[in-house]
Amino acid sequence: MWKQFPREKKQDLIERIQMYFYNERDEEIGELAAENFLHFIMSEMGPSFYNRGVKDAIGMTEQKWISIEQDLDSLIKPDPEVKR
Repeated sequence: MWKQFPREKKQDLIERIQMYFYNERDEEIGELAAENFLHFIMSEMGPSFYNRGVKDAIGMTEQKWISIEQDLDSLIKPDPEVKR
């Protein structure tokens, strides 16, 4: 799981968690506690956020496809009737 983030990003997230606890809860937590909290968030809540992002991307893609279909339909030229 940690392979998904570069070391610098992981460290940044840990520091942000520590700042949150300090600013919002008046608690100082160590790096290990912050890392454990990050792991909990990623493993327990991460899939829900990920799935929401995928569903949003599907919706956006569907909207774009509708627009592309409309653009392509507008390019259709009338077919002249064949006179015999």
